[in-house]
Amino acid sequence: MNETMNAAIKGTEHWTNRSGAKLFLWNKLAGDPARTKGSILFVHGSSMAGQPTFDLQVPGRPYSSAMDFFADQGFDCWSVDVEGYGRSTKDRDNNAPISQGADDCYAAAQYIQKLRGGRTLLTYGISSGALRAALFAERHPELVARLALDAMVWTGEGSPTLAERRKKLAEFQSKNRRPMSKDFIRSVFDRDHPDTAERSVIDAFADAVCALDDSVPTGTYVDMCSKLPVVNPEKIVVPTLIMRGQFDGIASMQDLMKFFEKLPNPDKQFTVMPGISHASFQQKNYMLVYHILLSFFTQPEPIYKG
Repeated sequence: MNETMNAAIKGTEHWTNRSGAKLFLWNKLAGDPARTKGSILFVHGSSMAGQPTFDLQVPGRPYSSAMDFFADQGFDCWSVDVEGYGRSTKDRDNNAPISQGADDCYAAAQYIQKLRGGRTLLTYGISSGALRAALFAERHPELVARLALDAMVWTGEGSPTLAERRKKLAEFQSKNRRPMSKDFIRSVFDRDHPDTAERSVIDAFADAVCALDDSVPTGTYVDMCSKLPVVNPEKIVVPTLIMRGQFDGIASMQDLMKFFEKLPNPDKQFTVMPGISHASFQQKNYMLVYHILLSFFTQPEPIYKG
C-alpha cells in the first residue's frame, strides 16, 4: 500500500437534487460500504468546492487528501458541492446563502442515507461550511451522529478577517457571484500567519480550485459580514467538536468559547490546533488535524449519561 493512496480506495461521483438544483457528491471508500466504520459528510467553505478541499492530491505529500486518509481508516467518505460551486448548479438567480447550503447538506444526507441504509452521518464543516454543517445539524439532529466545526465563527466579535471583509460588503451585496483566482487562494494562506502551509501545496490547491470555479457565490460573505449569528448553539443537540487553528483570523477565541459553553450536549470538545491558520487540511500540521478529527469520530459512546 502506498502511504499516500491505498489502491483499494475508489472514487465515484453521485448526483442528487434540491429544489431544482443539481448537486454533485463525491464518494471515496475502500471495500464494502456496508463494512465501514461510518459515513463522513465533508462540507466546504466560501471560496472552493468539495474535491479541491477534501481530496487534494499533491505528489510527495502523504495523505494530502483527507478523504483518502479517512477512507484508509475504514470510513465511507463524502463531499458535496453546494449550489453555486464546483460541479453543482451555478446558473440560478441566487447568491447561495448559508441557509441554502444547510438545505444542500440535508439533500446530500438524505441521498447518502438512502444509499447506505439509513445510517446517521459524521459531519465535518470548515469555515462557512462549518456554519452550513451546524445549521444542518440544528435543523436535522436525527441525521447527525457527531459534528465537527473547523474555522467556525459565531457572532463575528473580534474577527480581524471579517472586519476587513466588511469593507467590501456593499459590493458583495450588489451581485450574486465574486471572481475567483489563484492569487486570491494564495492570499487566504498569507492573511493570518504566513508559512503555515507549504508553497507547493498552496499552488496545487489554487490550481484545483480554479480548475472548477472562476467565480463563487457571495452569499456566505454577505451572511458572515452582516447577518451573524446564523446558528443557535442551544439548538445543536448532537455531540460537537470545535476546532480552532492557533492563528485563524476568522473567529476570536472568546467568540468560540461562548458558543461552546451554550452547546447543551455534555459530549463536546474544544481543541486548539497549534501552528494552524485557516485552511487546516492544507497546512503543514495537517496530520495533527486528521488525528484530532479521527479521535472524535471514533470516540466510544458514553454508557452512563446521567
